[in-house]
Amino acid sequence: MNSVNPIDLVNQSKLKGYHYVLILCMFFILMFDGYDVVIYGATIPLLKADWGISDIVAGSIGSYTTFGTVIGAVIFGVYADRFGKRRLIIFTTFLFSFFTLLAGFTTDPIFFTICRVLAGLGFGGVMPNIAALISEYAPTKHRAAIISFIFIGYSVGAMTASFSGQFFLEKYGWQPVYWVGGLPLLLLPFIARIVPESIHSLMKKKDTKALVTVLRKIEPALSKDVQITYIKQNEIKKSSVRDLFKNKLGLSTMMFWLSCFCTFILMYSLNTWLPTLMMNVGYNLQSSLAFVAVLQLGSIVGTLVFGNIIQLLGFKRVLIPLYLLCATCLVLIGYSQNIYFAYVLIGLIGASSLGLQNMSNAYVAQYYSADVRAAALGSTMAFGRIGSIVAPTYVGILLTFNLQPQFNFFAIGIAALFGAIAMSLIREEQADYAKEKSVGTEVYKTS
Repeated sequence: MNSVNPIDLVNQSKLKGYHYVLILCMFFILMFDGYDVVIYGATIPLLKADWGISDIVAGSIGSYTTFGTVIGAVIFGVYADRFGKRRLIIFTTFLFSFFTLLAGFTTDPIFFTICRVLAGLGFGGVMPNIAALISEYAPTKHRAAIISFIFIGYSVGAMTASFSGQFFLEKYGWQPVYWVGGLPLLLLPFIARIVPESIHSLMKKKDTKALVTVLRKIEPALSKDVQITYIKQNEIKKSSVRDLFKNKLGLSTMMFWLSCFCTFILMYSLNTWLPTLMMNVGYNLQSSLAFVAVLQLGSIVGTLVFGNIIQLLGFKRVLIPLYLLCATCLVLIGYSQNIYFAYVLIGLIGASSLGLQNMSNAYVAQYYSADVRAAALGSTMAFGRIGSIVAPTYVGILLTFNLQPQFNFFAIGIAALFGAIAMSLIREEQADYAKEKSVGTEVYKTS
């Protein structure tokens, strides 16, 4: 092979050992991202007891954290091309790991909140950059499945937070739960060696040596002397949110934002308050933490099962019914008196909220062309995380009214109905993959 286009080679490649190593590395990062986010909800009962804070204050701390997450999503998502996705993945992993560890040494709610906000910058920045980077290195045939699998790591980490809470909280207090969240700091040197720079960035710099090095990991038979084709480079430009509203993309962009907002309302209401909500129903702390694990298990199974169904039916035909399923289960859980039936409902809620978001990330990544993908993922998550700001305080205020448990769950479920409406209004004919089918094998398109 005398000359190759790196994008074509990656898109058409088969899964190789390097793919699996990179996938596992991204999975690990998001696993601890999920762990560090969810442990706050698991520790709220003990933090309230130790510091004497109210439900509204506890909810506000969660909201402040997710405000930092929104800022992180904007800064590290939209400007990924300027700083480089690889560097930002490493930096944001350091941020959320270090400040989660530090939060375990705090002695007052103010310093604790500061640590959580700074960790939130990492929470928000790592997701869009991982999704954008793996989209560049995943073969087209397996891209949706790979992205969905990597985001399962978030749910695995959240499930681990539940088990960690059950092991540490009653015997050792809340602090060790946060110390565990700092473990990625030990592995950052290995992560830095594994994670490659964005192919787009390398092509933009015309760094032939680096491109050949990474391409030979994907295709070992490639010659060291191969020539790199830069034909499409003039069409590559910086990700811009303005581009997401060009060429009839505006309505779909706003609906992606709204659906993500609704999903984050669901996610952060449950991630932050599910143990407390289930304790109000009558369960003890250990049982309530078990519901968190079931929620995350449901999201994992749901992502795997429905992610495959998406390959057959398409995104909208799967995601819209999942929103409706989530709303139905949230209504029923408030009336359930049987613990096993409650487990089933919570598992379905996990599949149709957290699991749905995993699949929505893949939807956004495939809907937009490569040149605006980072902006699309970053802005969608940033807008969605406004919902994560609102949700903890929203539920905290609900709890102060001492309503029956079913009314609290019903109030959360309303978000799922609006999510279904938003998803139904996304225009499939404007998707990048729809345009590719209509024009043949064209790889790059400007928005």
